[in-house]
Amino acid sequence: MRLSRFGKSTRLAAVLALATLVTPLSGQVATTDTRALEATLQEVLDGIYSAGSFPGATAAVTLPDGTTLSVAVGYSDSTRRVPMRTEDRMLQGSTGKTYYAAVAMQLVGEGRLDLDAPVAAYLGDRSWYDRIPNASSITVRNLMNHTSGVMRYEFKEQFLIDLLAEPDRQWEPEDLVGYILDEEPNFAAGQGWEYSDTNYILLGMIIEGLTGRSLFEEVEERLFAPLELHNTVPSTGRTIPGLVQGYAGVGNPFSGTDEVILPDGRFVINPQFEWAGGGMSSTTEDLARWAAALFQGQAYDAALLEQVLDGVPARLGPGSRYGLGVIILETPHGVSYGHSGFFPGYLSQVAYYPEHRIAVAVQVNCSVPRALGRPLGDMVNELAAAVIGEPEP
Repeated sequence: MRLSRFGKSTRLAAVLALATLVTPLSGQVATTDTRALEATLQEVLDGIYSAGSFPGATAAVTLPDGTTLSVAVGYSDSTRRVPMRTEDRMLQGSTGKTYYAAVAMQLVGEGRLDLDAPVAAYLGDRSWYDRIPNASSITVRNLMNHTSGVMRYEFKEQFLIDLLAEPDRQWEPEDLVGYILDEEPNFAAGQGWEYSDTNYILLGMIIEGLTGRSLFEEVEERLFAPLELHNTVPSTGRTIPGLVQGYAGVGNPFSGTDEVILPDGRFVINPQFEWAGGGMSSTTEDLARWAAALFQGQAYDAALLEQVLDGVPARLGPGSRYGLGVIILETPHGVSYGHSGFFPGYLSQVAYYPEHRIAVAVQVNCSVPRALGRPLGDMVNELAAAVIGEPEP
């Protein structure tokens, strides 16, 4: 059920209350009146919802003192008219790359991984490795910032055919890499930029080789447990606990039908294939808390952040850059660090604004861009404006 909208007088009162909550120069946001701030966030999300045609959404903001506020709108199941809740989980898509990049940076800090070492030093003993595009010249850094020249396996027609034909298949990383063997690289290593999930599949394999444990075990022990991200879970099969219905649009290439979760609770395809390319489901509150922890230096040695945020030009919007598992954007509120994600039925985006020390996350249970009415990044910036106290241009 859509929550009630606030009138103009209520909005004005909330904005005036926010003026006393925000201290822009110090980046601090007081939390003595979080009810007023939460009400404003709800109003903003309600307005976004009214302007679009998507089923539902959740949004969360983590303030400088660690307080996180969450709001929801619309439906988690539009057919059954089930209201969306802040406790509901959605698939993050490529936003999940931020976790694997963080584990990699921990290994860098431990002296076990060298960003500028050739990937062949870690995977060169695999029988298929020499058949990878640019196999002899790509480095770990090339994988992490998408400058390897290795193309996307998931864009190969045969992969989609196989994915749909075997919805219960448990995919191994080598299975995914197999779709791009013997291909010509898109460009010489380090001489271009192209986003590719295959880069992070290879990175995940490096992490498992170095640690001797599964990628998800490493993420759980190194990140989720110490940071108390208890509402973030990996996609290990067709049934994911707490995952709400997603809508991919009628005629989409993954299911053909709008709903992506079948009546028996199973996903129409096996999300497990995504692995190190994303592979996570979470609440929006956990996602905002994660971004704040990550970019405030709590996920690994803070001295390594400088390398992570040293981005290369990327084709992800005007002036965008891509670091080591991070999208860097210029926004109306200063630079932001974060990531966006797509998985059939879901869209997500999270941003951390270092000038204000806040993180904002939005998740929508719909992957049809036109249904949103506006880019997801604009929604994130509008929510940030409500917290910072700056008018949205």
